[in-house]
Amino acid sequence: MYDLPYHKAPNEQAIKELIEKYPFAFLAGCDPANKPVATQVPLFLEERDGRKFLTGHLMKNTDHHKAFQHNNQVLAVFTGNHTYVSGAWYSDPHTASTWNYMSVHARGAIRFLDGAALEEMLRKTSMHFENNDPDSPTVYDNLPKSFLDKVMKAIVAFEIEVTEMDNVFKLSQDRDEKSYHNIIGKLKNQGEDGKVIATEMEKQAKNLYPGK
Repeated sequence: MYDLPYHKAPNEQAIKELIEKYPFAFLAGCDPANKPVATQVPLFLEERDGRKFLTGHLMKNTDHHKAFQHNNQVLAVFTGNHTYVSGAWYSDPHTASTWNYMSVHARGAIRFLDGAALEEMLRKTSMHFENNDPDSPTVYDNLPKSFLDKVMKAIVAFEIEVTEMDNVFKLSQDRDEKSYHNIIGKLKNQGEDGKVIATEMEKQAKNLYPGK
């Protein structure tokens, strides 16, 4: 990954917040022929006894399910808003343009779970994304048994014990103060991605330029 010491999250809480805000992760691994496989699934970050776990569910008998059964080493990538940053916005504009973005890479071993864990995972997932509304017709406990009996056979819950977690919060931290604040001003006039990145940059400004 793009790994420079000044392009990092300011603290662990920022990493957790990104995962919670953008849970639809890119989950990748390799099959028996060393062919890359991937899927996108919502994941939850949990901590137990000082260890980090990612939990979720996926469809059985797909290429990625079969690959993960063969090789339990996986990579989950969470990515947030991102935006183009023009070199013309720097105090010295005669330089290359770039891209600002936030991303978390979590590596670990995947383990598939039993039926009881699948029920709990579907209950947790449906309640979370239905804004904890117990009356929603689509939350797990309100679905017809006939429907659940059918779909439960086709999916499986899993957990990933995270062994390594890296991040890139590339937010122009290597720029001079004038350029940094000018980038923020330009991004505020862009679309949603630009505005979100500008807000993240503002959060870091006081640490990058203390006393200013």
